[in-house]
Amino acid sequence: MRQGVLLCLALPGSEADSRFGITVSRKVGNAVTRNRVKRWLREAIRHERDGLDGVWDVVFIAHPQAASASAESVRSDVRAALGRIPGSSGRRRSGRTRS
Repeated sequence: MRQGVLLCLALPGSEADSRFGITVSRKVGNAVTRNRVKRWLREAIRHERDGLDGVWDVVFIAHPQAASASAESVRSDVRAALGRIPGSSGRRRSGRTRS
């Protein structure tokens, strides 16, 4: 499922808990840019994974446009991608972060 600057691939998982993978190629930018995008993705997944029902193996692939995206747009893309996974309840928290 392509959402904005991300491609999301999901398959039913065989482990006890969902697993997430992140791929950011050199096409995205230099090491500083790639690491920033990875940090944003990890943070977005940490906040949005609670809305995912069932056990899934999910991989997020960042496209070169992710280099110029904001952290909030990456998070909204992750939220939308996880919401489109079959069997997902679609329940999402507001944009507020946990304290």
